[in-house]
Amino acid sequence: MSEFHHKLVQRKVRFDFSDTPLHWVPGEAEASQVMNVLHMLLPSGELWFCRLYNKALPLVSDARLRDDVQGFIRQEAMHSRAHDGAIQRYLSRFDIDSKPFTDKMDFLFERLLCDYPLGQNRLTRALDGWWLRQRCAIIAAVEHFTCVLGKWVLEARELDRRGSDPVMLDLLRWHGAEEVEHRSVAHDLHVHLGGSFVTRQLTMLLVIAILVYLLADGTRTLLDQDPSLRGAKRQGFLRTWWRLGKQGLLPNLARTFRDVARYFNPWYHPEHEANTQEALEYLANSPAARRAANA
Repeated sequence: MSEFHHKLVQRKVRFDFSDTPLHWVPGEAEASQVMNVLHMLLPSGELWFCRLYNKALPLVSDARLRDDVQGFIRQEAMHSRAHDGAIQRYLSRFDIDSKPFTDKMDFLFERLLCDYPLGQNRLTRALDGWWLRQRCAIIAAVEHFTCVLGKWVLEARELDRRGSDPVMLDLLRWHGAEEVEHRSVAHDLHVHLGGSFVTRQLTMLLVIAILVYLLADGTRTLLDQDPSLRGAKRQGFLRTWWRLGKQGLLPNLARTFRDVARYFNPWYHPEHEANTQEALEYLANSPAARRAANA
């Protein structure tokens, strides 16, 4: 568990997307839409995080960790609401139909990763504890990704140089800063519940494959509906990410895979993955977070 500690708080942010263009990174339709996938990807998943952690809370015997888990739940619930708001008040304004993709997310989290995906019986009830730990291992792996991406977006100066929409950029940086802020909670909870290093390694391999698929599928969903790209010849998802990453408009793909590979180190701990102070400094200056604090 991290030596540095502070209380995780929920910042009740709101974002006004009424002036945000579809290509919120000017002249970069693909970069804008790849990052827009997050609005469709995250709401169902983050609510699932909250439900699962509420189920795990009675098993947490350490008072500090329990406080961290409760703070994590409050922050993730706000992340879900903020990105769902982007679907309702931003993507829908451009007639983007996100439902085909969000239906897949709902199926993943409400059916495949629910408490009893095979139905409730004596055997599945006996496996309750094991299944809870496996799902907590999924969250620990995903939170490593969100920490890596959060650190990147906080430092992505190219997005500023390109004149990116300030509201969308604030949403992503507020979210990224909170991911950095609470980056250790999921790992510490899985360890506390008796989860093993081998389980986290194997789970990460599965999470990598699923995330790449979902990001590619979500990007295709958005680009297919982008009127500026109809009929245009497009590259594959990873090749597009590689090109945009070299320009600083997305995380550098090679560096991202190196960052992810650190998860397989036996001495890995999220504490060493980013700078909490950098995140807190952004949160102190974020327009949305400041409005929330004043309210």
